[in-house]
Amino acid sequence: MILEATDIRKRYGTLEVLKGVSLSVKKGEIVSLVGPSGAGKSTLLHIMGTLDKPDAGKIMIEGKEVAMQNEKALSAFRNKSIGFIFQFHHLLPEFTAIENVCIPAFIAGVSKKQAEQKATELLDLLKLSHRINHKPTELSGGEQQRVAVARALINNPALIMADEPSGNLDTNNAHDLHKLFFELRDRLNQTFIIVTHNEDLANMADRKVNMKDGQISS
Repeated sequence: MILEATDIRKRYGTLEVLKGVSLSVKKGEIVSLVGPSGAGKSTLLHIMGTLDKPDAGKIMIEGKEVAMQNEKALSAFRNKSIGFIFQFHHLLPEFTAIENVCIPAFIAGVSKKQAEQKATELLDLLKLSHRINHKPTELSGGEQQRVAVARALINNPALIMADEPSGNLDTNNAHDLHKLFFELRDRLNQTFIIVTHNEDLANMADRKVNMKDGQISS
């Protein structure tokens, strides 16, 4: 298993958001997390992605228990091993597409030449080679989200965590993004865990995990 979450619990004040959730994900698998708002999907995703810590339970990624690391080591691990795609792409407006894609690689200590070469390859793969020097305001919503996908892939992460990745896109762009995830899995053996309200994407996944009231219901 590439990821194993065991008995994950989380509360905010008196609200118990996760009530002992366990989930295992295999390498190259695409898993969708679905359920009503407030079910705990995004909280679970953030904990599995090491952006938040559980109150109890264990997260193993590639056989390593992530919570055992200090903040500096955890930050470096996250940068190298996990790629994130959010509903709002969080591109930096003052930077071009290629500069945005390179940022995680620079943080990881990759040279400018190597980072730009890999970013160029990814943007070409995502059919954005003609937009490489454009800033986010010059790109369509679908193009911006593909830049965010390239940024998530730049460090060859073990896992991609996506939180409502197509929630801000029109139907055509959403469909194209969903197809892209499966192409990336087939070409790069990439693993995706996707929180989504989009039924089409959820049903395309290898496995659909339903959450309700802080627990996995099926």
